[in-house]
Amino acid sequence: MKAKRQSLQDKFRPAPSGEAIRYLNNAKEILKKAPREGRVYTDIKPVREACSTTYLAVLIGIDEYLLKHGLTEKELPKSIDGYRQMLRKYVSVHNGKLFREFDSLYHVLHIAGYYRGDLYDVVLIRDALNSAQQFITKISK
Repeated sequence: MKAKRQSLQDKFRPAPSGEAIRYLNNAKEILKKAPREGRVYTDIKPVREACSTTYLAVLIGIDEYLLKHGLTEKELPKSIDGYRQMLRKYVSVHNGKLFREFDSLYHVLHIAGYYRGDLYDVVLIRDALNSAQQFITKISK
């Protein structure tokens, strides 16, 4: 019976990176509604929200990767240090660039974009979202 229950859960679970992409698309929608003048967002609140949502998309992409590779929900990381440790253990062995990309996304999206609210340039934020999408795509393979 347990095997049948598991297969039903898998049937309704989103495809790999599906949830992460959903979050990323939500962040893009938030930015579409954010007021801007030329290349600068004039209201930092939606920008911070979009950066936070994009960073969550990256974390969800990592969680999906780890679950796909045998970790349980309870074993998923709970902190930035936990994510770094899991990436070193499960991803860096195969692709060291992904670890560095994650670290960069953490600093740009979470620290500068969300926590400090230092990002307001449209092109810079667009590039950060594109980098997050590329990271999610790479880690979901």
